[in-house]
Amino acid sequence: MSTAEQERAQAAKLPADDVVGLLLQQHARIRDLFDDVKSAEGRHKQQAFDELRAVLAVHETAEEMIVRPVAGATAGRAEADARNHEEAEAGKVLARLEKMDVSSPEFDDLLARFEKAVSDHADNEEREEFPAVHEGRTEEQLIRMGKQLLAAEKIAPTHPHPTTAGSPMAQWAVGPLASLIDRTKDAIRSAGAQG
Repeated sequence: MSTAEQERAQAAKLPADDVVGLLLQQHARIRDLFDDVKSAEGRHKQQAFDELRAVLAVHETAEEMIVRPVAGATAGRAEADARNHEEAEAGKVLARLEKMDVSSPEFDDLLARFEKAVSDHADNEEREEFPAVHEGRTEEQLIRMGKQLLAAEKIAPTHPHPTTAGSPMAQWAVGPLASLIDRTKDAIRSAGAQG
């Protein structure tokens, strides 16, 4: 069973809207998107990467806004800080990848290293952070956090913003404005690509 399948199986055991279940499903989706980018070529590869980039940017922002403050209380400040640091580094690499030609060998090399870092980050969250969050909150609180996570994702930026990555305070302060700008750019690029 693949890691993505294991994450989906774990998520299926949790109540609907449980924050940990939602995050496990998202981790599985991210792993699938990495596979899609690696196996694609040409225009499809660019589209697959654009989807991966948006999913990662939204996912990490929402985690930092909703999960990380609770993880600081349940798993400890050092654990939350470590995950924030990993996300800050990932934001920088994602921004570099976004500027690269997806058909270049350099892109593929950096993507492979990035996938490993993202996978390690997800594994750390699943092993250290998620169990502490789950044990430290009631089912009602976890479901409320899940709904908050989904709401935060609706206002999260769709492109990496390395200056805010890894900082829940910066995500709250700058994230909604960055999201408006990102989503406007995305809509304009999409309309231009179709025309």
